[in-house]
Amino acid sequence: MSGVPGMTKTNNITPEQTVLLDSEAMAKHIARMAHEIVEQVDDLEHLALLGILRRGVPLAERIAEHIEVLTKIKPPVGSLATVLYRDDAGLAAAMVASKGHTYFDFNVDGRIIILVDDVLAAGRTIRSAMDEVMDYGRPTKIELACLVDRGGRELPIQADYLGWAIATDQHEWVHVKLNELDGEDVVILERRSVPDANEGVGQGD
Repeated sequence: MSGVPGMTKTNNITPEQTVLLDSEAMAKHIARMAHEIVEQVDDLEHLALLGILRRGVPLAERIAEHIEVLTKIKPPVGSLATVLYRDDAGLAAAMVASKGHTYFDFNVDGRIIILVDDVLAAGRTIRSAMDEVMDYGRPTKIELACLVDRGGRELPIQADYLGWAIATDQHEWVHVKLNELDGEDVVILERRSVPDANEGVGQGD
């Protein structure tokens, strides 16, 4: 993988924050992930992307657009909320209002499904997403694409297509901002002296 863009600063970055990926680096990683999907998926006609709300959805849309440019085939894109499938009821309740709803207009039976998320950490969100997909049908395969892996795994889940990996501790958070939702493309590492008990939404649990 290419190097981190160092200590690059953007608007509203505090001394406790470091830019891991600026907009140019993020675009390169997303494009590379799309290339890897094209190289590794045998049957693009049966490929579909399911973005995990919220930031997984615009990432899935971008990947699908890259795939279309490369192959003239644009895989369908849907969204997964996962909130009803979580095993941590407290966090699930907090997420219901902010996440949105599951929606896709294709049958998952016989499909190659790629789940798309912004940050991978404990793996519980991905487990929930897989459980939700299986309730809708039986895909041929389920794979995972994530922009950032920040470590801290609690379940044996790994990304098949990964943009960037960084090891973080309990005082560090990774924030992904996207133009579609936040008005800019940037991945920020933030260090806090005290962990936030409510932190988790958007942190890749």
